[in-house]
Amino acid sequence: MATLESRISIPQDVLFRDVDGEAVILNLATGKYFGLDQVGTRMWALLAQHKSISDAYHALLDEYDVTAEQLQHDLLNLVENLASHRLIIVDETQT
Repeated sequence: MATLESRISIPQDVLFRDVDGEAVILNLATGKYFGLDQVGTRMWALLAQHKSISDAYHALLDEYDVTAEQLQHDLLNLVENLASHRLIIVDETQT
């Protein structure tokens, strides 16, 4: 299970495209598409940039008017969802 201390990586067979502020993510290995709204797209971008859930979390906390608890819940939920679709890999050894 992912925590704020976890790190992520994006498999080489996962493609990301921003379409008018919303993301379309394709897993070439499974042929499945995944869509994200604007907030989810920003979360993805920060996760991809930092590779650290904690760093993405802190950047998002500065950007959005949301409680720390709600952001943590939403970000970790997205990470788990992306991992379950094999769109990211969560490094569990960092927890």
